[in-house]
Amino acid sequence: MAIVKDKKTIKDTFPVEGMTCASCANSIESMLKASDGVVDASVNFAGKTLQVVYEPEVTSPSQLRNTVQEIGFDILTEQKTQEELEARQARAMAQLKRKTIVAGVLAFPVFIMGMFFHNTFTWGNWAMLLLTAPVLLWAGQRFFIGAWAQAKHFRANMDTLVALSTGIAFVFSVFNTVYPEFFLDRGLMPHVYYEAVAVIIAFILLGKYLEEGAKDRSSSAIKKLMGLQPKSVRIMRGEVELEVKIDEVQVGDRVVLLPGERVPVDGEVIAGTTYVDESMLSGEPLPVQKQPGDMLYAGTINQKGSLQLVARKTGGETTLAHIIKLVQEAQGSKAPVQKLVDKIAGIFVPVVLVIAILTFTAWVVLGGEAYLTEALLSTISVLVIACPCALGLATPTAIMVGVGRGAEQGILIKDAESLEHAHKVNAVILDKTGTITLGKPSVTDVLWADEAIEQDKLQKLFFSMEAQSEHPIAQAIYTFYKEQGQRTAQPEHFSSLTGLGIEADFEGQRYFAGNEKLLREQRVIVPDYLLQAAKQLQEDAKTVIFFSDAKQALAVFAVSDPIKSTAAEGVKDMQEAGLEIYMLTGDNRQTAAAVAKQVGIEHYQAELLPGDKADFVKKLQSQGKKVAMVGDGINDAQALATADISIAMGQGTDVAMDVAGITLMRSDLSQVARAVNLSRATVQTIRQNLFWAFIYNVVCIPIAAGLLYPFTGFLLNPMLAGAAMALSSVSVVTNSLRLRVKKI
Repeated sequence: MAIVKDKKTIKDTFPVEGMTCASCANSIESMLKASDGVVDASVNFAGKTLQVVYEPEVTSPSQLRNTVQEIGFDILTEQKTQEELEARQARAMAQLKRKTIVAGVLAFPVFIMGMFFHNTFTWGNWAMLLLTAPVLLWAGQRFFIGAWAQAKHFRANMDTLVALSTGIAFVFSVFNTVYPEFFLDRGLMPHVYYEAVAVIIAFILLGKYLEEGAKDRSSSAIKKLMGLQPKSVRIMRGEVELEVKIDEVQVGDRVVLLPGERVPVDGEVIAGTTYVDESMLSGEPLPVQKQPGDMLYAGTINQKGSLQLVARKTGGETTLAHIIKLVQEAQGSKAPVQKLVDKIAGIFVPVVLVIAILTFTAWVVLGGEAYLTEALLSTISVLVIACPCALGLATPTAIMVGVGRGAEQGILIKDAESLEHAHKVNAVILDKTGTITLGKPSVTDVLWADEAIEQDKLQKLFFSMEAQSEHPIAQAIYTFYKEQGQRTAQPEHFSSLTGLGIEADFEGQRYFAGNEKLLREQRVIVPDYLLQAAKQLQEDAKTVIFFSDAKQALAVFAVSDPIKSTAAEGVKDMQEAGLEIYMLTGDNRQTAAAVAKQVGIEHYQAELLPGDKADFVKKLQSQGKKVAMVGDGINDAQALATADISIAMGQGTDVAMDVAGITLMRSDLSQVARAVNLSRATVQTIRQNLFWAFIYNVVCIPIAAGLLYPFTGFLLNPMLAGAAMALSSVSVVTNSLRLRVKKI
């Protein structure tokens, strides 16, 4: 799924295998960033994905893979279907489950013998050695392979900690089993720690298994979205109906759709009439009638009739594929706080190794009669308990669940930064047309001036001008006259006057269509009765369009854009969420005032150009406000890009959605408050996760080193350290999963 960023770089996302902690992700990132041709690399530990921007003329996916393999990991550079990736993951989970079970079964008797019967049987040490060896060398093999791969590049990660702690304990125990006389001759007991080795590995494997299962559940939103597209489809080739795989459908194919089936591609209805459930896109529960000429979207459900459609977008180009890709990239992106955590995790393991060495040295120098035993136990405990898994999982798991929860609610989040920053928003700017209103205006009033003669000719000219414009109001006028059978004339000159209207030349005569401001600027005479009529129409929340020649106004047209039924409730929800609401529009002040009053907005600005909207955003920002801009049109793109958080209505233009960090698939302003509440809940979860992850390490490492021993005689057992480490990772992921049921 490569995305060409520009002519020289490519952005790719690859699945990553073999990561066990945040330090693993940091190692992959740093190695790739140091490679020739790599512009940027970002690894999501929780999502197990790599996003890399590289220069195809300098490096290639296979070279990237070789670089990653050198340090003990792997990336899947070949194109894989979701089913293949899931099968691969299922096999890995099954193997991890087998190793966890075997390690647990063998560790249990070792634990019993080591804790309660270590001096009962003369052959006890040999029995524990035979039971522990497969736990260490087979079930725990991954840790040693990973540690060696890192060591070759003078790096360290969680595998290093586990391999060192269990390896040292095992070698020490084997030595005392084979040659116990060495310590006996010196008056010391030859202690063995097989139970610590076996139980530590069993606990860590159990923690990883539970963690992987929880991470898998956190990406359930992606699986639900992917499940919306059928795997096969019926198409017509000539007069023959064929059933083919979904990836074999081409643009232009005729697709046959039966009642109850999901739409496989984005396409245009060419035969038949039906009702389609589009709730996965719009969130609206009522089905929408579709007939020839209407568009259908992949993933929606055909409810009633049979029909045929022509495929317009297939595969990765469909609206559904775009949504899936957006969610995947957002789940794989990093929040700003995660970048700080990554830096900490990158230096954390070397620091822990230094602490372990200092711990061992301190016990040897200051310890009592059993100083060597206690030095070994404390060092092993420090190495085991300091695993930075919980730290590495704290942010990405919350982001993954938050983005997935948003997708289920029809809130598409482009990147983690938008999700993290949205909680700071305290001011929301709403565009009027298409955001508060339906954006589908219709003509309600037509008033011609007394001076307007040859109305039939003037209507044709006015219709011809509006036919050239892409503005929603122009489209309403165009539709109004087209339904009357009006024909067009070709203007000699046409231009759009941003924020004012349009102008055109017919037979050497210039005509204008737009707002009152346009006529004033052109010094066009407007009769008082037309101005009064326009004022009354504007007070009724109707948009007024003046039509004139170069000298005088010829007509007034009133266009009404109905307010969305959910707009007032959405504004109320935002106000209850503590947000200050502003409405901006290029429409006149009277219409703006009427709309603002109906939906309960106190602050509004009218007759604004696109640049004015961006300037208003900057004005609020200069007052210390964190601004979210909600819009749907090309004219909102500049303001969306300027705002701290940009929110696009999903039914708006592609430009607005490309600029926006958050897209609302429902045309419902209540979703804005939900998006902010989701951000607040996600950030709160991240803070909780980071707090417990940091506290866990800050408190447990000194205890593991033996800080409490001089005062209480307490020395942390390595087995308890392993259990605590596993529990910390699972607790962080479980806390993140609470977002799935939290009310937003």
